[in-house]
Amino acid sequence: MVTRARPAEPPRLTEDEFGVLYRRLHARSAWAAGERGALDALTPARVLAAAREVRTGRTVTLAAPVETRAGPDNPEPAKHRMKGQQGEVASSGLHFAMDSFTMNVHGDADSHIDALCHVIYEGTLHGGVPASSVTADGATTLSIEAAHDGIVGRGVLLDIPRLRGVPWLEPGDHVTADDLAAAETAQHLRVGEGDLLLVRVGHRRRRAELGPWQAARERAGLHPSALEFLADRRVCVLGGDGNNDTAPSSTEGVDFPVHVLAVHAMGLHLLDYLQFEDLAPVCEAEGRWSFLCVIAPLRLPDATGSPVNPIAVL
Repeated sequence: MVTRARPAEPPRLTEDEFGVLYRRLHARSAWAAGERGALDALTPARVLAAAREVRTGRTVTLAAPVETRAGPDNPEPAKHRMKGQQGEVASSGLHFAMDSFTMNVHGDADSHIDALCHVIYEGTLHGGVPASSVTADGATTLSIEAAHDGIVGRGVLLDIPRLRGVPWLEPGDHVTADDLAAAETAQHLRVGEGDLLLVRVGHRRRRAELGPWQAARERAGLHPSALEFLADRRVCVLGGDGNNDTAPSSTEGVDFPVHVLAVHAMGLHLLDYLQFEDLAPVCEAEGRWSFLCVIAPLRLPDATGSPVNPIAVL
């Protein structure tokens, strides 16, 4: 692996500059203003075309195991409790082993998908829906129920550490639009309309090799200006192996600018904290970085997101 020099740091954005970027991306994404947002691009014809990506029938998970131990990036881990009779006391007759789970869906450890009601910005949700539609009982619109039939399309993995010749991007590093375009060229493909774009920064590999850290404070992700690339290609989903947003934020006064732009302005469902360490070597070996991708959120009618286990089918 040849290590390349780290690219120049992209510029920080002022609140005014971010506002200009927001309005530009919002205008360019007017086609995705409905309750399903950009998922409307996943027409039956595009799903059929994506199915033609399947050549070997191999399936690969894009999710990490659910974390049940506290750590610096997971102070509120999922809780798994066994219910009913356990095996050692159920020596005769019929019994059932059962489970109970609770979790913080939007933490910094578990793989999850963000619904369009997840991001409240300037008093509204995506499409100008009033923030008051999210109540103590749940979201009355734009919930993850919008994806109840699943999200199925052509997945594309752009591997930025591979492009730069490093095992992972360091916390605080940014993926730019130029990085995404260069990764396309290096991987001999082109991101197209309706694609499910997955961007690897190596967060999971770094965590596995160096141990967890306070990812809420420092992590690699996309620079807000990289969302111009997504608008150009009219992708319908964005997923990453980190939070998608860089920390510390590059934008004055906005801690999660990529979430604001992707979810609120562009109507993209976001997948955070996936893992691509199983998929990337398969793509490398097969010499192709596109595949059928199947995402099936739980049926949680009023929820702002869901734990998720996306599957790549190659």
